[in-house]
This record gives sequence, C-alpha cells and structure tokens, in this order.
Amino acid sequence: MPIATLDQIRAKIGTDIGTSNWITVDQSRIQAFADATEDQQFIHVDPAAAAHTPFGGTIAHGFLSLSLLSRMAADVMMSPDNLKMAVNYGLDRVRFIAPVRSGKRVRGQFTLDSLDEKAPGQILTRHTVTVEIEGETKPALTAQWLGLLFV
Repeated sequence: MPIATLDQIRAKIGTDIGTSNWITVDQSRIQAFADATEDQQFIHVDPAAAAHTPFGGTIAHGFLSLSLLSRMAADVMMSPDNLKMAVNYGLDRVRFIAPVRSGKRVRGQFTLDSLDEKAPGQILTRHTVTVEIEGETKPALTAQWLGLLFV
C-alpha cells in the first residue's frame, strides 16, 4: 500500500486514486473459492454443463470477484503513515453487473469518496470501486467500500 500523511490522503477525496494490477480468475481459483464457501453450483464448477448456458462456460462467483477487492486495494489504497491497524468496515452498495468468465483478468479502479473521523484515532474511509474485466465494456461489479483506520 502506498504510504501518505492524512493530509495527503484527504487531498485525494473525490479523485481516482489508482487502478490495481490485473488478477487472473482461472478455473482453479474458482474451484478453490467454491470449495471454501461450499458453493458448488454447476455454473462455477462444471465446465461441460456450464458450456450449455448463455455464458458458454464457467463463471466466477460474484462473491469471489468481490473478495478480490482486498488484494486489489493493496496496490492503490493509501495508508496513513501513522496507521496502527485497518479493518474492513463493510459495504454500502454492491452491484454485480457482468459475469467474470473463467480465464479472464480483472482489476479494480478506486475513487476515494470520503475520509471522516468516526471517533478519536478512528478514520472511516469510503471508496467507490469498479472491477473491470479485461477486454469487456461492462464491469464485473461496482461497490462502495468502507474501511476503518486506527491511527
């Protein structure tokens, strides 16, 4: 994560703070997620059956695409130089817009919406994130993601 002062981070409110590196969502990643979550729906884990759907093959779970935000954030989200700990505070809005087909690459584009003191030493951040699918016009998802920084 890029390191910055709180003033430098505040100066970025309302701006695009960056785009993450690409992440490949291949069948082995999809299968590992299916195993971890016990969501074995055929559209995710059975290439032969999924080939007969409108998607033409397996697709990632929406929650798999969403879970990759943490990895994407590591590339671009700014971290205060006096950070003690950061925690996921939740999501205000998530929309799954387009399926991520097995083998595709995704990346996150982050905009810092706000930075507010929730309590002394606690900063609530809000980012709008769009997860792009390489070579496609529609994104996989959009989300408003909240984080709590302890400084």
